[in-house]
Amino acid sequence: MSYLSGENLRGGYGGADILQGCSIDVDRGEIAVIVGPNGAGKSTAMNALLGMLNLSEGKVLLDGRDISDLSPQDRVKEGMAFVPQTNNVFASMTVQENLEMGAYLRRDNYMETMDQIYSLFPILAEKRNQAAGELSGGQRQQVAVGRALMTDPTVLMLDEPTAGVSPIVMDELFDRIVEIKKAGIAVLMVEQNARQALNVADRGFVLVTGENRFTDTGDALLANPDVRRSFLGG
Repeated sequence: MSYLSGENLRGGYGGADILQGCSIDVDRGEIAVIVGPNGAGKSTAMNALLGMLNLSEGKVLLDGRDISDLSPQDRVKEGMAFVPQTNNVFASMTVQENLEMGAYLRRDNYMETMDQIYSLFPILAEKRNQAAGELSGGQRQQVAVGRALMTDPTVLMLDEPTAGVSPIVMDELFDRIVEIKKAGIAVLMVEQNARQALNVADRGFVLVTGENRFTDTGDALLANPDVRRSFLGG
């Protein structure tokens, strides 16, 4: 059984169901990637796992426990951390202050975690006293991921973490995400850069109109001619 799983998810935001029975799961120490065309329900599936939309069918399990009725805030308390695609840093606050905001629920000494984040993202250590809004797009993404890690999560969920960054920065972010999963964290990503994301993924989910079209390991999906032709540009 995977650590986090959404089973037969069906639902939306009040109108017609966007999710049509898709299933998504990820284990600790793994990277799972959700890819697919625009409008496929990728971010909606992640929001369902976070408890941010109403499910008409299906359930969400965390470490074998049904958390379908928990609020998003309570899911965060259970170890789920989320980095949205946009508006994911406090622009007027320093890097250090942003990271400290991520530890607002913790009652222990979080300085070791902060040191680990500065080790993972050395540029943040250099710019710790600089306002996050003055950083480059890639550096702001590192702040956002770092702040999520300050919660000491078991699950890290990333919505389009490489959106709008250069190819070099994208490669660096993916390298850091691989390091995060090696720490035993379950990493779930929604990504438009499907080929690069599947290259680092332990498992991948190709969604089309809210349904699983393909589900396999990242390597197998990259090698699948139907996936390559339809979703990876040949």
